This record gives sequence, structure tokens and C-alpha cells, in this order.
Amino acid sequence: MSFQLIRRNTLIFLVSALAGFAGVAQTQEEPDQLIRRLSTDVLETIKNDKDVQGGDVRKITTFVDGKVMPHINFTRMTAAAVGRSWRQATPEQQKRLQEEFKALLVRTYSGALSQVKDQTISVKGLRASPGDTEVIVRSEVIGRGDPIQIDYRMEKTPAGWRIYDLNVLGVWLVETYRSQFAQEITARGIDGLIATLAERNKSGSVAKKG
Repeated sequence: MSFQLIRRNTLIFLVSALAGFAGVAQTQEEPDQLIRRLSTDVLETIKNDKDVQGGDVRKITTFVDGKVMPHINFTRMTAAAVGRSWRQATPEQQKRLQEEFKALLVRTYSGALSQVKDQTISVKGLRASPGDTEVIVRSEVIGRGDPIQIDYRMEKTPAGWRIYDLNVLGVWLVETYRSQFAQEITARGIDGLIATLAERNKSGSVAKKG
């Protein structure tokens, strides 16, 4: 599995499929219907924003904060990536972990937005029962080359559907980071992980996956 390819594509499809929720009143639509209806418009928005396409981290951070983050359960995502050590972290440590993890994701994938050209998203039919509160929305991104699989783990909350994990080419985002974070915590503890993430974000470097 090529993590370089995953890194190149993840934020493109995270932003394109998730950001479409922004500014839209909660309806009774199922999550797959929401993504199908809105993703095309959002892709066009990204294509027309030269700053985002150019990898402007500040612009991308503002974009993610305003349009993506309100529709992701980022606390759950970060907790899952940190693993069992999350429960031992203090509230302040948990807050710092979420801040640094988000910054890491934005910096790691910011360059990927320049790859948005003529992609479209095909959302597959949702296989779920009416009463399900957690679902996986499966889709393919169609453009040049072979279609790229991208799936979303979503949960139903009182405020609507929220995403808490993302799968690109068969690799779940949370699992990708969990093993890396676990090694850092074992070696240096929670504060060590926070310090490492902060250092990477400050220097502009990205985490090495493998």
C-alpha cells in the first residue's frame, strides 16, 4: 500500500465530501444522500479557489475550521487515534492533542488540494437499517486513472450526522495514526506525543507513516 498516494488524496476527498455539509440546515436526508447532493458543488468551490489549490495552510485551516470541523466528531477521532492512553490524559492534554492533531492533518495534506482537477464523486447506496445510528458511507472518486475508494464512518447525533473516521484505498485514517502515536506514547508519554506533534507542526514537517 502506498502511503504517499494516501497522503496525496486524503484531504482532497475529506474536504470535498464533508465540507458540503456546511451552511446547510439539518434535514431528514440520509448521510449518503447529503454527500451525493452536495459534494459536486464543493469540489467546484475548491477548484475555483487558487489559494486553497496552492496549498495555503492558513487559508486551508480557515476553510477546515469553518466548513469541515463542525461536521466531524473530532474528539472521537483523536481519542481513537491516541488509543487507551486517551482516558489517562488530562482535559488540558486532550485539548492540546486535538489541536495539534488537527494542525498535523491540515499541514500533511495541504499540498493535496492542488491535485483537484476534474474529479467527481460517486456515492454508493447506503446499506443500513432505518434505526442505525452508525453507518459506513462508501464512495469512489472518479478522475484520471483508476477510481479511488473512499469511505466514511459516521454516527448519528442529536445535532445530525458526524464523521469520525475516513478510509482511503482500504486504509482507515485513525488506524494509520494509532500505531505511530502508540510508539511515541510508550517512549515519551502523552506530553511527549504533544511535544512531538507541536514540533512537527511548527517546523512544517509531516509525520512519517509506515
